[in-house]
Amino acid sequence: MNTVAVELDELINRLDLATKIRLLTGADMWSLPPVPEIGLDRLVMSDGPIGVRGEQWTSADPSIALPSPTALAATWDVDLVRRAGALLAQEARRKGVHVLLAPTINLHRSPLGGRHFECFSEDPYLTGEIGAAYVEGVQEGGVATTPKHFVANDFETDRFTVDVEVGEKALREVYLRPFERVVRAGAWGLMTAYNSVNGTTMTEHSGLVNDVLKGEWGFDGFVVSDWTAVRSTEAAAMGGTDVAMPGPFGPWGDKLEAAVREGRVPESMIDDRVRRILRLARRTGALGGGGDRPEPGVIDGVALAREVAVRGFTLLANDGVLPLRDVRTLALIGSAAGEARVMGGGSAQVFPDRVVSPLDGLRELEGVEVRHALGTDPRVRLSPLTCPAVAQFLDEDGGLLAEHPLAAAEARWVGQLPPDVDGERLKAVRLRASYTPGKGGRHELSVAGVGPFTVTVNGETVFDQAIELEGGDPAAAFLSPPERRFAVEMAAGEPYELSVTHPAGAFGGMAFVAYTLGHADPMPGPDELIAEAVRVAADSDVAVVVASTTPEVESEGFDRANLRLPGRQDELIRAVAAANPRTVVVVNAGSPVEMPWAEEVAAVLLTWFPGQEAGTALADVLSGRAEPGGRLPTTWPTTLQDAPVVNVTPVDGVVAYDEGVHIGYRAWERSGRAPAFWFGHGLGYTTWSYDSIAAEGDTVTVALTNTGDRFGREVVQIYACRGGERWLAGFDVVEAEPGQTVITTVFLPERAFQVWEDGWRTVEGEYTLRASHHVADPRLSITVKI
Repeated sequence: MNTVAVELDELINRLDLATKIRLLTGADMWSLPPVPEIGLDRLVMSDGPIGVRGEQWTSADPSIALPSPTALAATWDVDLVRRAGALLAQEARRKGVHVLLAPTINLHRSPLGGRHFECFSEDPYLTGEIGAAYVEGVQEGGVATTPKHFVANDFETDRFTVDVEVGEKALREVYLRPFERVVRAGAWGLMTAYNSVNGTTMTEHSGLVNDVLKGEWGFDGFVVSDWTAVRSTEAAAMGGTDVAMPGPFGPWGDKLEAAVREGRVPESMIDDRVRRILRLARRTGALGGGGDRPEPGVIDGVALAREVAVRGFTLLANDGVLPLRDVRTLALIGSAAGEARVMGGGSAQVFPDRVVSPLDGLRELEGVEVRHALGTDPRVRLSPLTCPAVAQFLDEDGGLLAEHPLAAAEARWVGQLPPDVDGERLKAVRLRASYTPGKGGRHELSVAGVGPFTVTVNGETVFDQAIELEGGDPAAAFLSPPERRFAVEMAAGEPYELSVTHPAGAFGGMAFVAYTLGHADPMPGPDELIAEAVRVAADSDVAVVVASTTPEVESEGFDRANLRLPGRQDELIRAVAAANPRTVVVVNAGSPVEMPWAEEVAAVLLTWFPGQEAGTALADVLSGRAEPGGRLPTTWPTTLQDAPVVNVTPVDGVVAYDEGVHIGYRAWERSGRAPAFWFGHGLGYTTWSYDSIAAEGDTVTVALTNTGDRFGREVVQIYACRGGERWLAGFDVVEAEPGQTVITTVFLPERAFQVWEDGWRTVEGEYTLRASHHVADPRLSITVKI
């Protein structure tokens, strides 16, 4: 037994059963309790994956916001992802966080998956490699990760109760493979999912958690449940879950202690779980005064967020209009041009202290006059009023307990109140803002939240109602709360005092305050908005339309109903393209959308959810200061009807993964249909020749030349082919100056040539290895024997 193991066992022997049980569930929404007598500090967890929110879900505690995980995967750059992980570790340590609840490594099985944007890819190998780099980057900074959601949590519909039926071959070769890779990368944690797999809920799935994860793979980290996923005492304790979150209430605590004392759960099993928590604490500096926790360097988060965005931007089509040249007037059109959608909703949401919109970024281009037109507004909800606000915490007499400034009119504290607020005395939270409109007329206001709300304008009550929660997902109260709108006449240039009062408190030490005061200026009708955009486009050298999804389309908690851009955006794009043939469409979405106008526009640039530096990155790429570096991590269909795997709706509580291993591009190739854009597709601003290929052992060497007139980057993708099928076996990113030849050696993993047949078996014989620009665009090939 090594020294660390002896040390941990000595600490466990000093704890009584009640203390050990207390360590296995949350002290509150986001932490495990301290045990000072053994030198154990409070262990704090926080959501990610694009930033570190901390314990307060509020704009009062801002965070760096990186691009969405789909954008990270679109870089195909493990070194860049590792640097992003290091930045997240830096952010976590700044906020006192020991465990980052990320990355999400479920797969893009269906394009309707609601958290598609939060996952990396349709391909298990690419997902595993990007996920491993993320884990390594974060943990090198002394912060734990919890890759999630283990396993087959690839959609949102009925996510708390659904049973996924999946065969052993597909489970091993596809859905478990990314998790196996991150465990091999040394992940210190892992999160189990809400769903069941083949009849057993994942928090109780001893076969997958105890036997495969902890046994076969040798995982020595801790297994935390998704929040409220533990619904039993003995079954979850015996099933391999180590920590039930949140707490302290739930099916563990006293109930689990009783089960141990009565012999229904062995105390040795409890000791194993405590040992894993102490090991986590030692790794993250929460045990014994810091331990061996490394001291990371300082990373410029703003600069890295911009770099990641540029590297992830994926140029899908270009007739030569990009990069822009000799442009003096630029029409910038779309609601997302002035108010970029920089992240998806739910657990991925953080609050950056700055967001650069496309309008802000492009206005910085030298010598270019930017003319903005709304065109159409697809947003279903009003955006938060974007002026400084203050949250006032009130006692039962209306007395002020504390107040906190906010960057926008959004009151949000989920799990943890500000430290100066006494939760026992808190009875209401009042949001106040002073707003001076630039336009006079009929302004729309809204409240989004659950419960009673009173809204006043200059002291006069304009709304006084209770808003009821809709649907059966309790997380919707803060992920996607219902909204009520009302209109108020306002004069331009006149200040207005707005307030929203909402009863609130802390229950069992956990806070829940989540509501927004929304606002929209008076605006013309929808036909007039499109007509104005057409006029602006026709009078400009080039038109850029920023088209986006909305929070009602892509978010945690629900799946997508279709792949169409919401509202009248397709109509707007076609009208603008008819008025100006030099129309560039910027698609601001985290996952695939239908693009019926793709053949009618000059270029299509996919920016995903680009993070806080959206506008600066867009200006870099459109102007040619930088090349779009992205390649698709998932296949984009022309229409939803074309997609070979779609179903996310349970039948009698079950979603059957009948397609087996054939998801993503493997399903497309099997179907015989062609998508709009294949997996791995993406254009740059230069051209490449693939010159030679050689293979030896587990390596493939490719030489290629930049044949264009500017610096460029290329993602060399190696696919293994056998029996009419192909799959990604390796990849690398190369860079070259004009005329320069570069050579890359790509290492192929053993799994590339193995299948699951009651165990991993290498399939011997001949394989064709293809060096490709994307999965359906091979440039060179070589035959090898395995």
